[in-house]
Amino acid sequence: MTRFAPHARVLVSPRHLAGAGIDRLADAIGPLIHLFGWPNEHDPATGRITVNTPDSSLFVTFNSRHTQGQWWSVAHHDPFWEARFTRQTPIEAIAAVTQALPQLAGDFRHADRIPLTTSTLAEIAELNHWRHEDSGTFTSPDGHCRLKHAPAKETPWRFRHHVYDGFGTHWDASFTQDTPEQPVAQFFAHLSTTAPVERAFPDVPHLVQDLDTAVITPVRGAVANPHVHHAAAQLDRAVPRR
Repeated sequence: MTRFAPHARVLVSPRHLAGAGIDRLADAIGPLIHLFGWPNEHDPATGRITVNTPDSSLFVTFNSRHTQGQWWSVAHHDPFWEARFTRQTPIEAIAAVTQALPQLAGDFRHADRIPLTTSTLAEIAELNHWRHEDSGTFTSPDGHCRLKHAPAKETPWRFRHHVYDGFGTHWDASFTQDTPEQPVAQFFAHLSTTAPVERAFPDVPHLVQDLDTAVITPVRGAVANPHVHHAAAQLDRAVPRR
């Protein structure tokens, strides 16, 4: 593996390996506040941030001190449904859900800037080479991330991820009954895409930094455009489809 300086910015793929993206957390709530004017509350003592629709039908909560590591929740009332995301869930996939919420609530301002996927979960999986193992299970090409759909359960959609059961690589995303499929599809589409995400190298989980199936390339210093350089590295590291 190529070693990077502690301050280096890197591109990482697959996205499910990249970690939370600590320096981009505002992407999940900033647009709701600044584009849509959702009311927000911040408790400086706990760091808890809550934003909600003007009619209080939808709430997005960030709490980095949650005792079970559940940093994010999206809760809808009448009907009640909730999406929950733990600490290392990639922020790009979470932001894809939160930024779609205004449209789910009937506010289509800025819809041209926040496109919603029109693909089904099966179509998203096929496009990004996730294996469809049975009627409700999709697994990433490297086997580290899985989506399980069990319609009869209280939490019918659950994403789980870890690398060698290692500390710092676990994350979990879940969607309860009555969650519309659109938020689930948004999350899956922005998680499974082969497009890389940018991270500070120290924020990439330690076990991932040495993982054969992870592609990590520099943002600065590449001979070609950083994304072109990354795409070439992906081809070199491609995992044969089974």
